[in-house]
Amino acid sequence: MANASPLLFVTEEILPYRVLMIAPTSFFLDYGCHVRILEEARVLIKLGHRVKIVTYPLGRDLPDLDIERALPIPFRSRHEVGPARSKLLLDALLALKSLQVARRFKPDIIHAHLHEGGLIGGALSRLLRVPLVFDMQGSMTSEMVDHRFIAANGILFKLAYWLEARIVRMPRLILTSSQNAARVLIDEFRVAVKKITVLSDCVDADTFVPIESEQLARRVEELRARLQIPLSRRVIVYIGLLDEYRGTSVLLRAAAQLIARGIDAHFIVIGFPNVARYQTLARELGIAERVTFPGRIPYEDAPLWLSLGEIALEPKMSATEAAGKVLNYMALGLPVVAFDMPVMREYLGEYGVYAPLGDATAFAQQIQTLLDDPERAREIGCAVRERAIKLFSWERAGQEIERVYAQIAR
Repeated sequence: MANASPLLFVTEEILPYRVLMIAPTSFFLDYGCHVRILEEARVLIKLGHRVKIVTYPLGRDLPDLDIERALPIPFRSRHEVGPARSKLLLDALLALKSLQVARRFKPDIIHAHLHEGGLIGGALSRLLRVPLVFDMQGSMTSEMVDHRFIAANGILFKLAYWLEARIVRMPRLILTSSQNAARVLIDEFRVAVKKITVLSDCVDADTFVPIESEQLARRVEELRARLQIPLSRRVIVYIGLLDEYRGTSVLLRAAAQLIARGIDAHFIVIGFPNVARYQTLARELGIAERVTFPGRIPYEDAPLWLSLGEIALEPKMSATEAAGKVLNYMALGLPVVAFDMPVMREYLGEYGVYAPLGDATAFAQQIQTLLDDPERAREIGCAVRERAIKLFSWERAGQEIERVYAQIAR
């Protein structure tokens, strides 16, 4: 679907804006939607805008960002990923904090991430008469089903769908992280095309770079030695959340098939939560010695860890969510094996190595085709890096966000 937004024709000078970002998550936690929030804020600051982020009480502070946190809740010490009943209170406290900060900060734009942020931002927008941009990274209702928080087509599903339909009608304009998400808004929620701008996740290709210097190569060798991975062994990497809808079990079952065929490979599965669960599965599959689970790593260390691999994996099975990690893989020049879904084709185009959705055997076979043909793998790696640089730069994304702001500020 082509971007039908009229924003491309805005030519007037864009003034610096005071932007209140609402992030209903434990920002910053080194994964997924957090990276999008981080990079959007950084590029807007680089372009001269003032950005203040209001978020949950937990998370990692970053020195270059202006972050304010809601009050903590004493009876739950930690919430990191996915839906939870405690989020109702967290969101109520976040709403109060957002109102407090907005009255003091006096924003020109409210930029709300995720659906809870869209709901809070919608209320503030009406109360303070400040235009709202909603940054949508997937369907709220579908995410609840993916996390097994609600059952598909039950009463709670219908209630969540009703609420989501009202949230997406609150903002002046909506940014979506993929063309597929835009189609969901248009086809399922009947949102007008003119209200939607597709702003794909992007990548800093100056940070995520292939191994070129002796210093980086040495650091990668040292990390490999620390992990006790033999030099002869082929390394395959994944980074992201660990859960069923993220395809973690499928990844491990594909790994087991390859190792059973005699492939001398090692899998580095970076991420959280549920590390113990998948370590147990790896033991049950008899591949524990061939899989390393580092857990969560700092975002700034991701290029080093991913550089250990010669192939990267994206087994995610959610059809509505974006997958920004794929762009990090691409910028590092790693060929990517993924399930064949529209969002993956948006990123990888003809250079993706695709398997049918949920098919562990086909997924394993596609990995083996790359291992068996290193020259083809290198050619794909070069092509996807060029594609990442050309189509998915944060500088281009920042200019697009500025055009959105200029449109709604008028």
